[in-house]
Amino acid sequence: MLIPAERLSGDALAGLIEEFITREGTDYGALEVCLETKVQQVKQQLEQGDIVIVFDAATETVNLMTKIQYQQWSMTADSP
Repeated sequence: MLIPAERLSGDALAGLIEEFITREGTDYGALEVCLETKVQQVKQQLEQGDIVIVFDAATETVNLMTKIQYQQWSMTADSP
């Protein structure tokens, strides 16, 4: 289920974005980018619809996914 960013409090959205950014294995390339810049980039991607907020009822978790990841995930989640 997609969750509009506006439905989350500012603190909840910030926490979700920061957890996504600092998740182990996240790679931003050869240049070091500060956390504040990364947060702004993710917020912009959310506003543009490139990234979506997804609630998985089976695991009761919330995650950020690219639009393409969500489409692939929702197809596999719907199959038996």
